[in-house]
Amino acid sequence: MADEGDILTDTNPDPAAGANGADRNPAAGIISQYIKDMSVENPNAPACYQWTDQPQIDLQFNIGANRVSDEVHEVELKITATAKSEKGNLYLIDLSYCGLAGIRNLPDEHAHAFLYAEAPRILFPFARRVLSDATRDAGFPPLMLDPMDFGALYQQQLQARAQQDQQAQGGMMNPPSGEA
Repeated sequence: MADEGDILTDTNPDPAAGANGADRNPAAGIISQYIKDMSVENPNAPACYQWTDQPQIDLQFNIGANRVSDEVHEVELKITATAKSEKGNLYLIDLSYCGLAGIRNLPDEHAHAFLYAEAPRILFPFARRVLSDATRDAGFPPLMLDPMDFGALYQQQLQARAQQDQQAQGGMMNPPSGEA
């Protein structure tokens, strides 16, 4: 039993603490976010404001990630929105919305999932607002995008890549017919 004057020390330090107090707990999050590049084109103004036919909206999404330092990656959510009618293009918007993602002590497969599924999920509502404001500021009704399930898209991409790899390996192992 310890007396009141005894100094108690912790004999079970934090197992996640490393040498010199280094934190070994896994961590991931968005540090900051920003518009990296944006282009808004309204090629047929002012004539397009007189057009009455319903435009066709084409949306393209691309997700990329680049290492900035050992613990920081830039995640880029690139969105291209085009509105076309029979008479021509109403608008073309290219948006590169980025976030700096901090990742520490995560296994590679978890870090990859964070960069290509979770980080885009976090960034998307902000990119969606920028795109909506851009269409409104160009003189059109705001483009309201539905929420996206980036986790499901990520899983689909992994499955498609696995099937491609499996087909590529299967094709290399089997010689073409007629050859031995």
